[in-house]
Parts: sequence; structure tokens; C-alpha cells
Amino acid sequence: MIQSPQSFIVSQECQKVAWQNGYRRALGEADGWARYGSTTAKGTVWFAAGGHEGPWFLALDHGGIVEDLNLPPADVPGPGLLRYAYHNLTALYAVMPRIYQLAVTLPDGPLEEFRAAIAGLPKTTEAERLVIQRVGQDIFRDRLMTYWQGRCPLTGITDPALLRASHIVPWKDCIGDAQRLDVHNGLLLSALWDAAFDRGLVTFADAGEPEFSPALSEAARTELRWQASLSLTSRQRKNLAWHRDHAFNGSASRDASQNQSNNFDQ
Repeated sequence: MIQSPQSFIVSQECQKVAWQNGYRRALGEADGWARYGSTTAKGTVWFAAGGHEGPWFLALDHGGIVEDLNLPPADVPGPGLLRYAYHNLTALYAVMPRIYQLAVTLPDGPLEEFRAAIAGLPKTTEAERLVIQRVGQDIFRDRLMTYWQGRCPLTGITDPALLRASHIVPWKDCIGDAQRLDVHNGLLLSALWDAAFDRGLVTFADAGEPEFSPALSEAARTELRWQASLSLTSRQRKNLAWHRDHAFNGSASRDASQNQSNNFDQ
């Protein structure tokens, strides 16, 4: 099924799809699979084909991308964690931008950028620590925009001025910078949804559907319109479990200090 070694046409097409989607480090070919890496994205990708007319195959070795894509794998032997099949090059090209977006955000791309940005910055005074926090939040927002493809997954709103980078576990309650900068600890929400989420008036179930607090007025609930539930990974569900237990106004285990959560900088 896999053409091995690759013909000139197949090899050139594999190179083009790799180069045009951020993977420009050619890492060789084995058993018909051409491997490519990137200087900006985590993991590597492999491409193969049954012939110059297809089918075309993709292999991934990045577990985070595999989980987020949640696509049916192809029953074909090869490298990586999973392989995927596409009838034509158009279908293969269609999935590659999302793969690159995930590769630059998962698992620790934002954390590495943050550490590089604050290297050498003073951290002694409260003002200096706030500067560092703002740097982290700016990076976090930028990467959430990439991860969620610049749109609120609930409403479909794409206006950047109306989108907010919402931490699920607030910055001050994270166990370290890795959790603070983890895109799985964030949602890109429109401003109204962000305000409700930040104040514990709404949370999300494991299936991604909103849960509304009894403290939310009927008028406000009516205005919190949504088109689709969230598509969540296991790590997002874990963070949302924390939000339901510690931040949501309708949770039985809600801490009495929740009224102070408005001070958390999302």
C-alpha cells in the first residue's frame, strides 16, 4: 500500500506539504515515509503515499496533537503514534494548519517563550512581579488565540477585541508556570461569557456543555447564547473539575472565599 521508496513526484509533493505548513527540516525517508521537523513546532511528521494519485498518509508522534485532533486513525503500518489516510492532497493540506497550530502550543511552547521573555528581568518588588505576570498573560492570550483558531468556541465570535483569554484555574492558584501557561488551562471566550466564567456564574461539564449558577439572573442567562458545546481534552476536563469545585457559584463544595475570585487576573 505504501510506495517505497518514494517516487520523485511523491517525494516532491511530500516536501511541499511539509514546507508550506512549517515543517522545513527534512529528516530522511524510511520504508516510504518521509520525515520532517520544525524549528518552531514540537514533534515531527511523516508523509507517505500509495502513488502519485494517492491515497496519502500522515503519521504523528506528538501525543497532545493526537488527542486534540481526535481523528479516526488509518489501519496502516508505519512510524509515530498514529497514522491517518487521505484520499487526495487537498484533504491532507486541509488538516496540516491545525496540526502546526497545535504543535506550537502543546505542550510547553508558551512556557518556553515565557521563560525566554523574562530571563534577566528583576522579580524583587510587587511591581516587577506584576510586569512578569503581564508578560505571561500576553503570551498566554496569544497562544490561546492560536489554539482556539481566533474564535470563541461557544459563540463563534472572531472579533479579537471581544475575545478574552480565560484561565480555568486562575493564575494565582496554579501550581507553577507550566500550568499558568498551559493552553489546556484556558478558554478563549467572548467578553460576556468570560465575565460569567470568571465570577463563577457559569462552568462547563465534561461533555463541554455550560452549567449555569442559580445566582445568575434569567435575563443574563438568556443573553448567554451559545451555538455548540466545547470540545474538550482530558487535561481541560481536569482543570474544569477544579473550576466546578472551587470557583463555580452553584457547586456544593464552593469555598466561602469565592467572593474574592473577582481579583484573579484571567
